[in-house]
Order: sequence, then structure tokens, then C-alpha cells
Amino acid sequence: MKQRKAPKRTSITRRLIAALTGTVVLFWLIAVGIGVYVVNKELSETFDGALQETAQRLMPLVVDDLADRDPAADPQTLENMERGLNREYLTYQVLDATGKLLLHSHDAPTTPYDVPLAIGFHNTGKYRIYTESSPDGALFLHVADAFKNRREAARESGVALLWPLLALIPGSILAIWFIVGRSLRPIDRLRSEIATKDGGNMAPLESDTLPHELQPIARSVNLLLGRLRSALEAEREFTANSAHELRTPIAGALAQTQRLIAELPKGPLVDRAGRIETSLSNLGRLAEKLLQLSRAQAGIGTGDKPADLIAIIETIIGDYDRDTGTAGRILLENEADGKLIRNVDIDGFAIVMRNLIENALIHGPADDEVTVRIDAGIIRVLNGGHVLSQEELAGLKKRFWRGRTKASGSGLGLAIAERIVAQIGGRLDLLSPATGQVDGFEARIVLPEV
Repeated sequence: MKQRKAPKRTSITRRLIAALTGTVVLFWLIAVGIGVYVVNKELSETFDGALQETAQRLMPLVVDDLADRDPAADPQTLENMERGLNREYLTYQVLDATGKLLLHSHDAPTTPYDVPLAIGFHNTGKYRIYTESSPDGALFLHVADAFKNRREAARESGVALLWPLLALIPGSILAIWFIVGRSLRPIDRLRSEIATKDGGNMAPLESDTLPHELQPIARSVNLLLGRLRSALEAEREFTANSAHELRTPIAGALAQTQRLIAELPKGPLVDRAGRIETSLSNLGRLAEKLLQLSRAQAGIGTGDKPADLIAIIETIIGDYDRDTGTAGRILLENEADGKLIRNVDIDGFAIVMRNLIENALIHGPADDEVTVRIDAGIIRVLNGGHVLSQEELAGLKKRFWRGRTKASGSGLGLAIAERIVAQIGGRLDLLSPATGQVDGFEARIVLPEV
């Protein structure tokens, strides 16, 4: 079965830049085409006028020259006029009434132009010709202008109009990119605000400053956030109430079971009652974790007053030292200079450290030591054990995810710790092997800067 390719993502900015730039270029080309047409028409009229005026001015000189006028007495002889003509553009021929060629300019052909001997404009394959006659009709003058000269003038006009297009295209791209970027900035701001929303931040979006087109989106998101907030609050309330209400009956059932074990004679009933005691103990821990999870979701981590985290850690380690099952198993290595002060909730941070230490005690080798190492802004909890893969490390922060272990637990400790650490403004990293070791596990709390 062929795997479908993921659809290619498109950028609104790129599409707008391409569409608007293409539209501007298209309209510019249309304008250039119209301009070239108009310029060509106007140039043709101008050339025709110049052609006719030249013929009319040249005809009297031709008549006088042929009548053997004295060139010294009259400087405007045919020879002088010929010198004044631009040989590259205009040529002429003088013919009699029978069509015999009498005179011609230097660049004119030696055979008569194939046009009638009649006053007016005529065209050949290469020339635009104006014919003028003498008053008595005995002489005819053809003044010719090559079409290639007119085409060259029209081409140069078109090129002059196209040159600005080279600067228009990059200029349009930059201008459109700048304008579109500024126009889409409210969308980016709205997207960024939506991206910050999670279980710990359900505050409504600020929609009053958004453009009119984006306000319905913001209102819809706010309605969705309101429904999610209500659902999460109901879930937290149910979890907290359930865990709180279950603690008392679970503790009572556990006490009765322990008393029953003490009163029963040795035998299979004691073993069965012991399994019941273990199940009730696990249920009690699960209820406690659910209560911690509810408090973590309610935002217990943030605090208004500064607290010394080293003092909190020492107190927690002291509690474990007073327990006969864990006495002496936790080592404290304090490499921080002085106190470690942060604005945290003392109970919230205590929950984090208890969960991390408990996780290290349960999942590390039996009777092995757990190290709590404190450095400037970093708290590490290290324990022994086999190396975990990156996939396993990524899954350990998920709720009720326990990985490859036979030890008891609920799979909530690390998820609760990560949520509270995030509320403090820090980060919880899980590493395996531990720093400076070939195996083991490390839970690292990176605290926010003061």
C-alpha cells in the first residue's frame, strides 16, 4: 500500500508576493504595449509631417538648381541642402514628367522608386515616400524615409519603457513583502497567544486590539477556552474530591488489614491478608498522587515569597533519614555558594523533590544510594540502574507511563514534577546514563534565573 505524501505547506506571504508582483508586472507590460502602440502612432505622424515638410522645402531648390541658378549668389543651393540632409534617414530623387531620374541624393538608389508620380504619401517594401511636384507639373520629387528607422525609434521607445521593469520587480517584491508582513503581524500575534494556551493558562485572548477580521476568530477561541476551562476545573475538582475522600476509608481498611494480620495464625490466610495490605498501600499512594496531580494542575508551583530551596531539600532528606526503610540511602552534595533562593511555593517544591527522590529509590537498585547534587541553578537527583533509551526517557513524563520496571508505582510522579517545575519557570530534564557515569538515571531541575 502506497503511503500518501503529506500535503505541501504553502505560505500566505509568498503567495501574496507572487500574485501581487505578477499582477503589477502584467499591468506594466500591458501599459508598455499600449504605450508603444501610441508612441509608434505619434512617431509615424511626426515622421510623415517631417517628410512632407522636407519635400515641400526641397522642391523650390530643385527647380532653381535645375534652372542653373548661380550657387555663389544663393547659398541655399541643392548641394548645400543635400549636405544638410541626414543621409541616414532621408533620401530623395528628382524625376521629370516621363519618370526619368534627373537627380538623387547620395544614399538614394539609382533607379526610380516604384511609386506613382502623384502628390502624396506612398509606400514600398522598405520606404515611406512623399511625392511633391513643381507648379508646372514638369518635375517630381520623391523624399523617402526607411521603415527600419521608424521601427528602430519605436523599439528604443519600448525598451526605454521596459527598463524600469527591472527595478520595478525587486522593488515590488520588497514593498509587498513589507506591507504584507505588517498586515499579517496581528495574525502572528494571535497565533503566538493561542500557542501559549495549555492546561495552566486558560486566560481569554485579548481581542479588542485585533483587526475587525480577526475578532471572530478570537471570540471563537475564547469560547473554546471557556469550555475547556470548565471541563478541566470539573476534572480537577472530581480528582481532588475523590482522592481526598478515599484517603480516610483506605487508611481505615489498611489499619484493619494490618490488625487482622497480627491476629491471624500463621498460614495461607496471613499471606492473602499481606497481599491485601500491599494492594491497599498502593491504592493509598495512588490517591495521594491523584491529589498532588490535582494541585499541580491548579498551579501550586508559583509563589509570591522567596524560599531557600536548599533548606527544603535538607528537610525532605531528614524525613527519609528518620524512616528505617530509607535511612542513610540519600546523600546530599551541596556545591552551591550560600542559599538557593527562588520564588516558589514550598509545598509545591517539596512535592517535586519527594517524587524525584521516591522515583530514584523505587526504580534504582535495592539498597543503593541516591544522590541529590545541588549546583548554581541546577538540582540533580541521581540513581543507579540500566541505561534507558531516548524513547523510554520521552515516555516517562507521560501520565501513568511506567516503562520497563516491575517496581510498584502509579506512573504519575514525573508528570507531576514536570508540571510544577514548569509553573516555577524551570525545566525538568531526564538523562540516562547519568552525568559522569556509564549507566544510571538522572533527573535534572534547571531553575529559572533570578
